[in-house]
Amino acid sequence: MWNYKTPGIPDNFFERTEKVPITKEEVRTIQLSKARLSPGQVVFDIGCGSGSISIEAALQIESNGKVIAIDYDLDAIELTKKNIEKFGLSNISVIFGNAKEKIKELELADVIFIGGTGGDTKEIIELCQDKLKSGGRIVIGIILIETLFSVLDILDRLQFGSIDITQVTISKSRKTSKGTMMLARNPVTIISATKT
Repeated sequence: MWNYKTPGIPDNFFERTEKVPITKEEVRTIQLSKARLSPGQVVFDIGCGSGSISIEAALQIESNGKVIAIDYDLDAIELTKKNIEKFGLSNISVIFGNAKEKIKELELADVIFIGGTGGDTKEIIELCQDKLKSGGRIVIGIILIETLFSVLDILDRLQFGSIDITQVTISKSRKTSKGTMMLARNPVTIISATKT
């Protein structure tokens, strides 16, 4: 389905629904680069939504790695499963439930992506700290300013290192009857850090 080593699968390759969010292609590519993935790693995708991060991460860590995708929305879980099947991947496990409960049951991870959390991002980061290997990476996609503040505060208190903050605003072209216009998407802040 995706015959390239580079990330950046076009959004229209994924099964989508209006109810379930997707991390857009360009933002996803930046998040994947901040994760510093390599073959054989264990990756969590918390708040997996459509599964786009899970799919791309699974391709990067290859068949000897493992992605664990978690979401509390049954529609998201079903959509992630459809995308796993569409891309023919066997190294992704999907877990339905509240991440704050499910994280405790998981093995240690090399990389943790945190997306849609229903406002529980701070608590989820605290739980993830115990499940992240030393030197492991955490990558958090943020839309709300209040979440940004709380994430920076908890990462500092938990003594994460190499904290990087990147804010991106993407514009995509759209054909009109008179030419091509650029439509801006919402800005996204990506915070990445290393467990020291």
